[in-house]
Amino acid sequence: MNGSTGAVSGCGTRGKETKQPERGSGVGTAPPGWSHCSLLELGSLPTAVACGRGHVRNVLQEWGLGHLIEDAALIASELLTNAIGASEVLPHKPPIVLRLLAGDEQLIVEVWDQSPLKLRRFGPDAEAECGRGLMVIEALCNRWGVVRINDLYKAVWAELLA
Repeated sequence: MNGSTGAVSGCGTRGKETKQPERGSGVGTAPPGWSHCSLLELGSLPTAVACGRGHVRNVLQEWGLGHLIEDAALIASELLTNAIGASEVLPHKPPIVLRLLAGDEQLIVEVWDQSPLKLRRFGPDAEAECGRGLMVIEALCNRWGVVRINDLYKAVWAELLA
């Protein structure tokens, strides 16, 4: 991370700064074998959601994964919204990160935030305006999860089968 907002960079392993996730899980550092990888750093602002959604649409179109665009964009929106909310507890409003990993069989949509808080899953009441994001993600994806990738970042990820 270079501290700027909206920076796109290539992906790869980051050496000693990250813990190694389960091989092939698609979270944390990009293990060898991903044919495509995109990383976008965003400010933890409400506008990040629309920026991230647009990034997903453009990147997946470029990668020839147009059939996954709608589900992936919705998943990214929900994950980014959660990351922005989680970042509200931090006084310096650190950046959040959207990463896309694609291989022959799967697409991983991953959002990193710096909040020390654990992801809480709860069922909203019938009239609540929010609280359904993880239910939406669960309905759209093959699997999802949360992992702390280093002392600074946690990643919430969702897998779509390609």
